[in-house]
Amino acid sequence: MTLESLTADNLGAVHHGFFSRKGGASEGIYAGLNCGAGSADKSEIVAQNRSRVADAMKVEPIALVGVHQHHSADVAHIEAPTDARPKADAMVTRTKGVALGILTADCQPVLFADIEAGVIGAAHAGWKGALNGVLSRTVEEMEALGAQRKNIRAAIGPCISQRAYEVGPEFFESFTSQDPAFSRFFASGKDERMQFDLPSFGLHMLREAGVESAQWIGHCTYSDEARFYSYRRTTHHRETDYGRLISVIRL
Repeated sequence: MTLESLTADNLGAVHHGFFSRKGGASEGIYAGLNCGAGSADKSEIVAQNRSRVADAMKVEPIALVGVHQHHSADVAHIEAPTDARPKADAMVTRTKGVALGILTADCQPVLFADIEAGVIGAAHAGWKGALNGVLSRTVEEMEALGAQRKNIRAAIGPCISQRAYEVGPEFFESFTSQDPAFSRFFASGKDERMQFDLPSFGLHMLREAGVESAQWIGHCTYSDEARFYSYRRTTHHRETDYGRLISVIRL
């Protein structure tokens, strides 16, 4: 089956893709293109899936670089193809032929590009990373490689939408304690629960970081089981594990 790769209009001709779960070799609860080495899927199957993505991005498998994600604001500088996975939640590079791959399963995959400077970035931005500044840090590290903030474009790929993201009062307080104005990213839900708008919060943080061209390409990972993996949906279905989607950008 052919891989399905979604793209963002504002990233233009930069080679990138937000890959869905379609076209992979995994089976069972991972059925499709599971690219998460941290899952309990067979390692050789995950490697095969990643190889298919590398081929789609026209790079060797070792040039599809990733990080050991841990919901931080840490950013790794990638200078050459490597199978090492530094502990971070974002990457930046100006090296041609290196593809930056971020894994998600409800969190925001965010791809960045300054086309004129030839600098790209990729970030894993769940609620914690987004709140703690991973998106602004990615912009700063792109600037360190020669990018100009005014020229950086960013696109958020498929992630959990507000209608599917129910949270409790302590979650709400973690945001409003940092900035009371963040309450606008929450809508009332059942009882004392609330609905959090993760992609709108991500867009806000990107624009606060000076990124004028920022968009969410849409698509709710929770609501579309045929196309996307979802940690929250897996939890609700009482499944033992879940697959990881990959989003990739390269020069």
